[in-house]
Amino acid sequence: MYALIGEVLNYVHWIDRLGVEFVGAIRTGMLTVMMTSMTGLGSVTAGVVFVGLFYLAGWREEFVKSVVALSLLGVVVWGLMSLVERPFPPDPVCITEGDTGVTSSFPSGHAAAVTAYATIARDSDVLPFAVTAGFAGLISFSRIYLGTHYLSDTLFGIGLGIAAVLFAERLIDRVGEEAVLDLLPFETDL
Repeated sequence: MYALIGEVLNYVHWIDRLGVEFVGAIRTGMLTVMMTSMTGLGSVTAGVVFVGLFYLAGWREEFVKSVVALSLLGVVVWGLMSLVERPFPPDPVCITEGDTGVTSSFPSGHAAAVTAYATIARDSDVLPFAVTAGFAGLISFSRIYLGTHYLSDTLFGIGLGIAAVLFAERLIDRVGEEAVLDLLPFETDL
């Protein structure tokens, strides 16, 4: 069993090295500026802004799902980063560890968050799924391009984003949106 796990990890590391070589080969000044500008849309700050916009727009379903999913992601991503402590890829273009205090590349919280938005948009009547999914893909790729995450970190983050929304949907189906809204530390009129 341990041998199989070792083989899988060796394969993952090999794929990650190929990913690092690929982004190193395609880096250009203009693309780096674009990726640096885009990557911030997956940050915690952007997440708070998006959730606030959902609330202000009166998008109850999207608001409740995003609050549950992003809250779960915050705990899980922070816990995994603290537990795994995987070093960043070599030769990063930008590292944002000073902004968050995080010193680990596994998993990608940016990829998890933007994937959560895309997954929420899939069933939304107000969020455009294709646009949201496109931005999620670009932002996730930006994390690899900028050297803040390996391919496997980003893919795992994408999986976490999907799982968090599926969990949020099941929880909301069980307890109802009103029960979730009652737990918020402020009054809502959604």
